[in-house]
Amino acid sequence: MIPMTNKDLKKVLITGNEAIGEAAIQAGCTFYAGYPITPQNELTAYMSRRMSETGGTFIQAESELAAINMVFGASAAGARAMTSSSSPGISLKQEGISYLVGCELPAVIVNMMRAGPGLGNITPAQGDYFQATRGGGHGDYRTIVLAPNSVQEAFELQILAFDLADKYRNPVILLGDGTLGQMMEPMAGYRLQATGYRLKTKKPWAVTGCKEREPNVIRSLFLKEGVLEEHNKKLQRKFAEIEKREIRYEEKNTEDAEIILVAYGTVSRICQAVVEKARRKGIKVGLVRPITLWPFPYGIVNKLADLKKKFLVIEMNYGQMLEDVKLAAEGKGKVKFYGRGGGGIPQEEEIIKKISNF
Repeated sequence: MIPMTNKDLKKVLITGNEAIGEAAIQAGCTFYAGYPITPQNELTAYMSRRMSETGGTFIQAESELAAINMVFGASAAGARAMTSSSSPGISLKQEGISYLVGCELPAVIVNMMRAGPGLGNITPAQGDYFQATRGGGHGDYRTIVLAPNSVQEAFELQILAFDLADKYRNPVILLGDGTLGQMMEPMAGYRLQATGYRLKTKKPWAVTGCKEREPNVIRSLFLKEGVLEEHNKKLQRKFAEIEKREIRYEEKNTEDAEIILVAYGTVSRICQAVVEKARRKGIKVGLVRPITLWPFPYGIVNKLADLKKKFLVIEMNYGQMLEDVKLAAEGKGKVKFYGRGGGGIPQEEEIIKKISNF
């Protein structure tokens, strides 16, 4: 981390991984458990230093499985808890994430995606979209998924992630990639301080001892006939409330656009430049950028499809968000796709060529 002048100023030059870590501190995170994996190791390293400075708990676990279950325990005790990893490591955490949802425990999980499947390599990718937005583990559940496209937004959405996790008692995933984690940008609203911020949120459901109250029980095992079904119905009502209230997206130049690019995260940055270049050439192109991948902004895509807009979905994979765009368009707008996987990054010239051949 390189302060632009001194640590008392509110703007610094900082990497995405470090910005996410500092946001967690300022959001009141008191517990972090993780396990090293590229390209998010700087986040783990940052938390190892800052948590000790602010009186929190940092644990480098023996595995990703251990880390997510440590987060489970800390969250059950009322802590604002988080973990972070990259694609293969997040796969190992899926059982624990399912348990978190089933027990209605808040937690923040950061995934700085790398290329797969399998161990793949350490280059940036977006191949974890299905895993993040479809639950990932066993059972009928959802996690809120936030997808920043800048260091500044990564900082802001990480703070939001903690708030949403507590509000809905549900895990929230911050979904970035290796490019976002490693790149360095100026960021405003940053404050270095020795003690960190502590949010005093009352959690009457937490297992914090019961000398002065009835015991709290946190579980996801319901064996009596019909009880689990009722619990699942309760969860589904919560997910419906999230879909109603927490959709976030950005649109640019869509009013007169004939072709709408749909992209998120790092790729949306590339697409913003494409929109500007295409318009200088007289091609009417716009952009829709989902910020919440779940809940997905079906409404804006559907509205633009009603206007007979065409959609070009751009991803660093072979067509995952594409399925949500097609569902949103409901056959009313033509949808095409261009993507690269395995660490390949779509280039401006490639996208412009796809637009020209639409």
